[in-house]
Amino acid sequence: MRDLHRALTDISVIREQLARGTEFRGYGPATLAATGTLALLVAAAQALWLKDPASHLQAYLTAWVLTAAVSVVVIGVETVKRSRRAHGGLAVHMLQSAVEQFLPAVTAGGLLTVVIQQAVPQSLWMLPGLWQVVFSLGVFSSCRFLPRPMFVVGIWYLGCGLACLAFTAPGQSISPWIMGVPFGVGQLAVAAILHRNREDDGDDERR
Repeated sequence: MRDLHRALTDISVIREQLARGTEFRGYGPATLAATGTLALLVAAAQALWLKDPASHLQAYLTAWVLTAAVSVVVIGVETVKRSRRAHGGLAVHMLQSAVEQFLPAVTAGGLLTVVIQQAVPQSLWMLPGLWQVVFSLGVFSSCRFLPRPMFVVGIWYLGCGLACLAFTAPGQSISPWIMGVPFGVGQLAVAAILHRNREDDGDDERR
């Protein structure tokens, strides 16, 4: 029984090592492109109906929190399905590795939102830039098991976040596009990179 337990442990370790060294194919290009399009649509809707976001900052930020939540759910469901098809027996380990890479960034972004809202609400204007910087860290962490050009997307989010913090100030008009463009273009870029990578590899499962 002890030998069996040891053998099962060894197999689990081997699976984890394989998962960490294998390119993750759970993200669906079409789904990621859809979330990028959603970000641009939300920005367009706010530009039409929320004429002064600085005076309605809570509504502005709530719309983006809900947009992020919808995107996470849609991507999560699709990722689980694709991982089972693409990775078979390694799917659980591959998903676990993907979550481990991005979860710290998502958690940090959520905690930053709560802390700033509760402790320094006058600094809520900083959240769009901070979200983009934190998101870039998640992208950088995930680069090791995604196509190499994904590093450029991390730079995109980081640059956008820093620019947002540098050129936005309290009391200034906050454009919906400072959220819509970075996340819309960023997600569309991720989708394009994944699609091109699957095309180069002859992956028949791309969508």
